[in-house]
Amino acid sequence: MTVNVPSMPTVRKYRRESTEVSSCLKYMIFGFNVLFWLLGLGILTIGVWAWSEKDIFNNLGKVANVALDPAFVLICIGTVTFVIGFTGCVGALRENTCLLATYAIFLSVLLLFEMTAGILGFIFKDWIKSQATIGFQTFIIHYREDPDQQNLIDWIQEDWLQCCGIEGPKDWDRNNYFNCSSKDVGSREACGVPFSCCKRKPNEIIKNKQCGYDVRKPGFILGICFAQNLRADIFAQKAKWH
Repeated sequence: MTVNVPSMPTVRKYRRESTEVSSCLKYMIFGFNVLFWLLGLGILTIGVWAWSEKDIFNNLGKVANVALDPAFVLICIGTVTFVIGFTGCVGALRENTCLLATYAIFLSVLLLFEMTAGILGFIFKDWIKSQATIGFQTFIIHYREDPDQQNLIDWIQEDWLQCCGIEGPKDWDRNNYFNCSSKDVGSREACGVPFSCCKRKPNEIIKNKQCGYDVRKPGFILGICFAQNLRADIFAQKAKWH
């Protein structure tokens, strides 16, 4: 008598497909975006810390012009950098198609924005110069009201452009503290300029914060002051911008 032995179910083995992304390329993108992510987090933290030090979060009305506030600019740059770094970092590590596509779109938009800004900057360079002049003059108006803008102006005048105002020292008439009429209300800085307008002597160790006092006052020794102490006159300023 023949006994039929039930056959065992066939076990099919599926070979796991290897990843299509090179491991070297994967971890290189991951490492690069980790640094990019941390950089964005650092910039964002500095911007938030600067706003918290000025108590902006409890009183947003303190920001005279949010677009020109250095802390706000840092917050925006840090946020964008953080998001791009996060999508690239996690997308590369997990090989997530959605995150990698988002990362590619972010980079494409950023590249397109930079190209567009470069082209428009070349075409409308005169308009950009006028807007930069207006922005700097706005900084001058709020010089004593925002410590971030104050430090930025001092850095621009002392280290970057080595200037005094945009069109000359008379630009500081726009500021309530340095305007010559402020002498009537007891401002010691009336008819003066900030210390960043002064040229430092080669052997000077400590900055003289009062070097700009009274330099625009009628009757002051203009020849010595403007030739030796101030960084540039009106014509030198115009030469730099034109």
